[in-house]
Amino acid sequence: MNKQVIFIDDEKPIRDALGQTLELEDYDVTLYASAKPALEKLDNHFPGVIISDINMPGIDGISFLKQALTIDPELAIIMLTGHGDISTAVDAMRLGAYDFLEKPFSTDNLLDVVKRAADKRELILENRELRRELEAQSGPGPRILGNTPQIKQLRRILSHIKDTPADVMIHGETGTGKELVARFLHDHSIRQDHPFVAINCGAIPETMIESELFGYEPGAFTGAQKKRVGKIAYADGGTLFLDEIESMPMSLQIKLLRVLEERMVEPLGTNKATPLDIRIVAATKVDLKQMSERGEFRQDLYYRLNVVSVDIPPLRERKDDIPMLFQNFARSASTRYGIEPPTINPELLQNLLEHDWPGNVRELRNLAERLVLMGDTPTMETTNQFSEEPLTTTLTERMNQFEFTLICDALKRHNGRLKEVQTELGLARKTLYDKLKKHNIDKDDFKISV
Repeated sequence: MNKQVIFIDDEKPIRDALGQTLELEDYDVTLYASAKPALEKLDNHFPGVIISDINMPGIDGISFLKQALTIDPELAIIMLTGHGDISTAVDAMRLGAYDFLEKPFSTDNLLDVVKRAADKRELILENRELRRELEAQSGPGPRILGNTPQIKQLRRILSHIKDTPADVMIHGETGTGKELVARFLHDHSIRQDHPFVAINCGAIPETMIESELFGYEPGAFTGAQKKRVGKIAYADGGTLFLDEIESMPMSLQIKLLRVLEERMVEPLGTNKATPLDIRIVAATKVDLKQMSERGEFRQDLYYRLNVVSVDIPPLRERKDDIPMLFQNFARSASTRYGIEPPTINPELLQNLLEHDWPGNVRELRNLAERLVLMGDTPTMETTNQFSEEPLTTTLTERMNQFEFTLICDALKRHNGRLKEVQTELGLARKTLYDKLKKHNIDKDDFKISV
């Protein structure tokens, strides 16, 4: 139960006495002599109880109630009233107050009403969180699967921060799904209709990463014959995802810090800065704080990126999710390859649960795909070897299987996004759709889950 209480009363002796009573019961009490400053502290996420006197100068209790309920009609508000104001208190209940207390009232009565109001408010907020989570999980875009407490907490955090403008730092071991979390944040946020641009700082040569990020004007350097828009500018309005941020050269870190602070970017070869509306999500598999303390990563950039921190648990710490994740990956692979999914017998399940999964969810997904391709395999060890049975299919069948696999692999790499698949395979839009229909491939089966 949340123990926050806002108490509003213009009479100081009453404020102090009731405030002390509630504090003795471990409530976190904030006292106000008038309604206006209390209203400024309220929003629809306020988790506690509000107690307000009805008869106050300036904004009286009824006016406060009406204004507070426009902020959130389900706030838990208790009204205090004198003996002659019972009818007003009843009106307050009709307007949406949780309850009222007639002065003088006993301490036990006060504490009972406050506890019931706090319980109701907590239930309301929990139900709202569940609805948001269900909407996110059932809507389009990537899903974050799992029922362990760690994953439920991860989804709650992402739901809270998805629309905030703050930059985000994602921490997680290799294979835990850092890019998926970044995509989840983008695809379920108000930026979802704008670009999501991902760049792996460790996969681009140091000589190229600056031009990739910032872009350049013609003549900026030898070979720069035409203008190139950098990844940062291309992500304007959307999200820039910087994976393996620890690999970014020190010389570029100060330039990135400037972009973060000024929300402007200067392409190479020009002094003209372009304003940006951008959210940056960075990801790392190492302890950046320790790197910064050793002088291997700029400390000011670390603290600027680490405004909001998200930690993804490794698979070994959420083993109860393994059966569901494995079944999900196996079903998706079966659909892609047109093969019956393997049976999860007790021996295989035991092996799955006993394995430490150093490669995390990525390793589990790869194992599920191998088992689908190889058939029902009961042990982990045999999944490392593919069947060496001779091929008995015709050339046409082999070509069709190759085309099917090629398209499926491209869809997997691009998380089911057809435009990117079309570009990679060099296919016209209609040709790609015809081939999807020919092979009975559904792009929605290629949404990554973690």
